[in-house]
Amino acid sequence: MHPLDRPVWASLTGAHAPLSVGGALARRYRPDVNRFAATPDDGPEALAALAALLAPGESAFLAQVPALVVPPGLRVAKQGLCVQMLATRALRDDGGPDALLRLGEPDAAEMLALATLTEPGPFLPRTHAMGDFLGVRRPGRLLAMAGERFRVPGYAEVSGVCTHPEARGLGLARRLSAAVAARIQARGEQPFLHAWETNTPAIALYETLGFRVRTKVHVAVLERLAG
Repeated sequence: MHPLDRPVWASLTGAHAPLSVGGALARRYRPDVNRFAATPDDGPEALAALAALLAPGESAFLAQVPALVVPPGLRVAKQGLCVQMLATRALRDDGGPDALLRLGEPDAAEMLALATLTEPGPFLPRTHAMGDFLGVRRPGRLLAMAGERFRVPGYAEVSGVCTHPEARGLGLARRLSAAVAARIQARGEQPFLHAWETNTPAIALYETLGFRVRTKVHVAVLERLAG
């Protein structure tokens, strides 16, 4: 199986192991980092271990190419299909009037506020620790950002792409996505990303940057039943 078929598991057991909890059968990100969890396979032991990682009423995101199997004791709160896209050409920052700033711990509160407003996907107080993030400020306020999420050997995901409603239409999402992807390529890794299959504007944008669909990914939010 290709490591990108289970990108969350590959990330949790690799570069992001220090950000995770769990064991050999199931792992999840720490609750302040992200809401994703994963297993190496869909066997009964792994699924039971996954369920045990969640407290009653707690939920987790799963994302994998194989069809999802719901563990006993959990219910599907939400599910859908994403496309997984790979960069097929060299990318670069084409420039613009705004400087691209590297974001970090001092920017964490603003990053969380922007992600909460625009909802690019699960983003928590320490999500920025998953990888490098770039942003645009104008004047002094964070208007747009993009960064890295899952880290699979040889690959890194472009994620967290969001723009404040007041700054949309300026090409910031495109520029930031390209710049983050270029930094990934400079490390010798291949950029990839995910988009809901119904989000045709985003898919079209990424295609103009040279991303192409590799496969579809099953995504679900699973919630631990009470009792």
